Amino acid sequence: MDDNSVKQMLTLLFKNIGTLDYLTVVQLQERLVELKQRESSADILLFVEHPHVYTLGRGGDEANVLSAQDVPVHRTSRGGDVTYHGPGQLVVYPIVDLRSKLRKDVHRYVRNLELSAIRTLADFGIATTRRPPYTGIWIGDRKIAAIGVAVRRCITYHGLALNVNTDLSYFQRIIPCGLTWAEVTSIQKEMGLEQSVGDVREQFLHHFAEIFGYQDVIEEAEQSGDLNVLNGLNDLNC
Repeated sequence: MDDNSVKQMLTLLFKNIGTLDYLTVVQLQERLVELKQRESSADILLFVEHPHVYTLGRGGDEANVLSAQDVPVHRTSRGGDVTYHGPGQLVVYPIVDLRSKLRKDVHRYVRNLELSAIRTLADFGIATTRRPPYTGIWIGDRKIAAIGVAVRRCITYHGLALNVNTDLSYFQRIIPCGLTWAEVTSIQKEMGLEQSVGDVREQFLHHFAEIFGYQDVIEEAEQSGDLNVLNGLNDLNC
């Protein structure tokens, strides 16, 4: 393995997209996955908030969408059932090459994604756990973060949604993740006060990079010419 390949393995690029509609971000992820399949490049972490939207995973049951009303519903390629995305929710999309990071171990990748959220929430004084066989992050029967991933030729996309200041009433229009017994919560609800999505994002980035073993963490705006994997982002983010 040459020095450039090692450098790429140990480098994480991240981009805070801001607020952008769901389908546009799916298109962006698919484009980045294709780029990584064609040539060796650094892994990528996208942060975004979506306008109100419900999404159904590959095997999701449409009956779990009780009353979407004016909120769009999109079938998507991730795993899992139905969930909600909206303002005040931190959505994280890692574009990670499992061939270089985790020896094609998807289960370990998901566990480490969960651990990144668990440690982030601990920074805000919120103790959370996994709840096998279900994915996501839990406080008893209350789910605070949902995970739904997809992998295409060893490259990950889709990811994690962490409720920060999310309007939880939108979850009442669906059966989240198809689990009739589960409740949904947020950082705001657990702490009793609103939190900065930006602060949560910074902590998540720190823990994600540490857990996955990246040595260089570079914001997309600061990237040098040899880390140009996000070329074309502005074409989609308009």
